[in-house]
Formats: sequence, structure tokens, C-alpha cells
Amino acid sequence: MSTMIPADEGSALAAEGSVAAWTQRYSGAVMDTFGPPQRVLVRGEGAYVWDADGKRYLDLLAGIAVNALGHAHPTLTAAISAQLGTLGHVSNFFGTPAQIALAETLLRVAEAPDGSRVFLTNSGTEALEAAFKMTRRVATSSGVGTRTRVLALEGGFHGRSMGALALTAKAAYREPFEPLPGGVEHLPFGDLAALEAAFTPQSVAEHGEVAALVVEPVQGEAGVRPLPPGYLAAARRLTKAHGALLVLDEVQTGVGRCGSWFAYQQPEIGGGIVPDVVTVAKGLGGGFPVGAVIAYGDAAHLLGRGQHGSTFGGNPVASAAALATLGVIERDGLLANVREVGALLRQEIEMCGSPLVKEVRGRGLLLAVVLNEPVAPQVATAGLEAGFIVNAVAPDAIRLAPPLILTPEQATEAARFFASLDPVGTPVEPAETKEDPA
Repeated sequence: MSTMIPADEGSALAAEGSVAAWTQRYSGAVMDTFGPPQRVLVRGEGAYVWDADGKRYLDLLAGIAVNALGHAHPTLTAAISAQLGTLGHVSNFFGTPAQIALAETLLRVAEAPDGSRVFLTNSGTEALEAAFKMTRRVATSSGVGTRTRVLALEGGFHGRSMGALALTAKAAYREPFEPLPGGVEHLPFGDLAALEAAFTPQSVAEHGEVAALVVEPVQGEAGVRPLPPGYLAAARRLTKAHGALLVLDEVQTGVGRCGSWFAYQQPEIGGGIVPDVVTVAKGLGGGFPVGAVIAYGDAAHLLGRGQHGSTFGGNPVASAAALATLGVIERDGLLANVREVGALLRQEIEMCGSPLVKEVRGRGLLLAVVLNEPVAPQVATAGLEAGFIVNAVAPDAIRLAPPLILTPEQATEAARFFASLDPVGTPVEPAETKEDPA
């Protein structure tokens, strides 16, 4: 028999049990797709979160690059509350001011040319699904039919739904659900010669014309690997010459995460290119589910009326959350903060003196601490014990994707944790953490 929780009592749930008690309830009610939760978190403020036992953590993961403004940001919470109190949902038979303003703002920060358009979604996976459908609308060189050949990169991660999973390279994710949508070829990461070979007359004669190349400017799930300088510029030349789309997956790297609105806008990554399609989500809503497909120029007309849709995509509350997030990033100069604090965080970890730390790679506040030993899971566990949330993204790499509001003092605090690690990932002495003042 289920128990209904009245709305006015929901806020009291956090006080009902310990981490252990909530974890036991989790295992009895939630599908076992993620394993047991590392902790049960009950509240957050700024760059910190607290668990059900009252322990405080410096959140250096931000919900995997989602909580761009940290937790409980007053501007974001006010915008969501105000919109929900006015108009919470309408069908896509109707438009709303928040939806329209969000699309206009995304086109502006993307520096998209006239004629560009936006499709709003609920997540990054949905944005990739829409982009994948767009690739099926690319005509052949003869102007008839469609192309079905799509190139992606080894190490790429684009989502868990069937279309997005077809683009994702990792066999462990793909194999349980095959056969997946066909036509996708995975090329070696950053290998320009392999990319050029995919467009040769021999390759086209054997496999067909290329409809699109789908890439992340910085691969997040593969251990925060930026594409080599010049790769995207060459990719743009090749795709344009052969009538194929260049689709950039900026779900993790967009919305200021790398120190610019989109990672491809950085000269050393994008080289000044203009893509055909960019997907964005994660940080866009500051924690509220929302994503988008930005279609540049002619690509905006690949999906026509009735060819795609979403019940909740672009709803007023999600749009208001995204507008508030983008507005705070601009108002508070957070792009500059990402560059400055990201550089400080990187420098202090590289110079922390731990024999375990090999290097730090990435851009802005999307970084990987590369280790000399494959002990990343042990480091992540040690981090939790010391009051830091980090992510073991690879056996020898720790991913950091903190809120864009991270302060220099918090960056130094994080570096002290890494400085405390011995060669096998065990703290030599506990890193300094602060107790919950409450």
C-alpha cells in the first residue's frame, strides 16, 4: 500500500532518516540502473551540498556539469517560482514569451546567422535524437533520396536512447540493445587522416555519401579530451565540400562550461568555424531539465511541420529557468570567472605536489585530473570521506565540473584534497574541510 505525501509535508522528508535509512529505501523502490547511491543529498547552497547525516561536501561535479549556478541560486529559484505561478505548461499548439525569448537568446549567444532556428527539448539525449533525425533529411548529391551514413568518434558519448546510443561508441553501452539504427561509423579520436579517408571517392563508392559528422569538441565521458587543434576546422572544410552536416554535441561543454558560451567558439578548438547544428543541455537550465538544438542557416529547414515534436520541450517553466541561467552568467561575468578560476584550479592541482597527479587536461571548469595509477575510484571514495564530490570518469582520471560560480578559495580547497593523496590514492592526512555551521 503506497503512502501519499501532502505537498506541505514534502519539505520535511529530509529530516525523516539517515543516509543509511534512505539508501535502504532507495534499493527497494528505484530501478537498479545506477547501483546504490554514494550518498543521499538533502539540500544545497552555492557550491556546497549536505547529505541526510548533515555532512557538507564541496560539489566539484555539479550534477555532471548541470548546476551551472550552483545550488538554490536565488535568481533561478525566483524565476522558476514566478513562471510556475503564472503559466506552467501549454501544448505546442501555442507559444509562450519565455519559449520565444529563450530561442532568441540561444541564437544570439551562438552567433548564429540569419535564418537559424532552435528546437527545444527536455534533455541532451533528446537533442541528439533530433539532430540524428536531421541527418536523415540530408539529400544526396543528385538532390534526391537521403543519405544514411553518419560519422562519429571513438570515445564519444551522445546519450542512452536508441538513436543517441547508435552515435555513442562504447561497446558496453551499445551491445545489450543492438541492433541499433544503422549507418553510423566510429572513427579514431582526433585522427584527421581517418576523417579524410572517410570522404574519399573510394570510401563513398563503397559506403555511400556522408550525411553528417557528429563530434564533441571536448569528450567528457572519455576522460575530458579536447579535440586536437585544427581538427574541427578540417572537419568543417570536409563536410562543407561534400554536402554533409557538421553536428557539434555541446551538451556538456556548452553554456559557459569551457569559458565561452560554446567550446567551438574558442579559436584553439574551433578555429573560427560555423557549424550546422549544435546540441546543448545540462547547464542550460541550471538544474532544471531543458535542452536545445540550434540549427544554423539552411540546416534550420531540415525538419518540417509534423516531422518532430515534444510534449514538454520548451515549456514555460523550463524556458524561464534557462533564461534566468543565461542571464546570470552574463550579468555576473561568469564566463570570465570560468576562465580565471579554471586556470587557477588547474595550476594549483598540477603544482600540489602529490605523486599521484600526472597532469590536468580540459578547458575552463571541465577538467580531468590524470593520475599516475588506475585508482580513480579510490580517489573518488576518498573525496567523499574528505567532503569533496568528484567523478572517476576513467580508471586513471578524475573529472571535475564544478558550478561556474566556484570561487578561488574553493579551488584552493579542492587542490588541497589532491595534495593530500599518496601514490595509491589514499589520503596521507585528511584534507581540511569545514563542518556544517547549521
